[in-house]
Amino acid sequence: MQLFRMLSVLSLAAVGLACGHPHAHDEHEVVTRDSIKIAPGPSDTQIQFAPLPSIADSVTIDPALGYFAGDLGGGVHWVTDGSYSNMFLVSTHGVIVVDAPPTIGHKLLYAIGNTTRLPVTHLVYSHFHSDHIGGASLFNASHPTIIAHAETFNLLASLSPRDPLRPLPHVTFEDKYTVGVGNQTLELSYHGPNHTPGNLFMYAPVQRIALLIDVVFPGWVPFTELGLANFVPGFTAAHDVLLTFDFDVFVAGHLGRLGTKQDVLLHKKYMEDLQASCVSAINGGFNVTAAIGPTVAANQGNAWAEFKAYLRIAAQTCADNTTSRWLGVLGAADVFGFENAYRMIEAVRVEYDVLGPFGLS
Repeated sequence: MQLFRMLSVLSLAAVGLACGHPHAHDEHEVVTRDSIKIAPGPSDTQIQFAPLPSIADSVTIDPALGYFAGDLGGGVHWVTDGSYSNMFLVSTHGVIVVDAPPTIGHKLLYAIGNTTRLPVTHLVYSHFHSDHIGGASLFNASHPTIIAHAETFNLLASLSPRDPLRPLPHVTFEDKYTVGVGNQTLELSYHGPNHTPGNLFMYAPVQRIALLIDVVFPGWVPFTELGLANFVPGFTAAHDVLLTFDFDVFVAGHLGRLGTKQDVLLHKKYMEDLQASCVSAINGGFNVTAAIGPTVAANQGNAWAEFKAYLRIAAQTCADNTTSRWLGVLGAADVFGFENAYRMIEAVRVEYDVLGPFGLS
């Protein structure tokens, strides 16, 4: 109820500003710069985004194959279609596969078959999202042991009806688990929710390769709404956890390039800058009453409309400040600038407890 009382106070002040503030119309124009729309506008398919910097360059995908398979040494290989990526380890007794993105699909079988005749004996789920493990049923014929965090099992088991494309894991764990097959070792660990509950940190110690899916996007800013992050504080903290691993190569699960520690450090700086910009926006970065005044005047008594106007201008303020500093530094800083800022604004408010005008009065 306190939120509604605060909105009512802001609404009364904003109505007056909407009628007499000399810049009310301009402020309202900023509010309407919302890239979250129910349906595309006439210009949405014609937007020209900023050129990608070279840091975002992908490996070359052979159009005839539709995928790229790279040898990382020590029996480890990665596969990408330019949008998704995963990894497999060839041991003396079988193959360990990490994730099975459906967009790569049967090409993953080709990549493994072109590398070894050994069967896939183990399949690791990084997390429960279908865009990363929706191709798991392709391995049903070899009956691999499927390994995942207990949270991943619970989330998959809760689906009704069950998804036959994502078989339930056979082995689950809470904190740490080591997959050992022949001469290959893959260490799995869980450090709390980040992108999703159950999202794993994975590490091949001999080859010094780390995997963390949907958190760090090497050379790029995060996918929309911070990669659809379930828990932003955990998503942000995951960068520091990842940096505790002694790795040379990083597999991120997305896009057509591998990462390094420098990529993780740069991505971490982006996240810190985005968070600081959003905190600044909430803590007086714009005139709230002037910004929401036109919406209040046009939607009397509609608290949701008022609050949407507030969240949109807060996110746009944050996005404008952040994007201006990251264009040309990371790929596509302008593409999901608003959406990432919008998710961070909500995280700052309800997960970090930075409430701005809606805090304790």
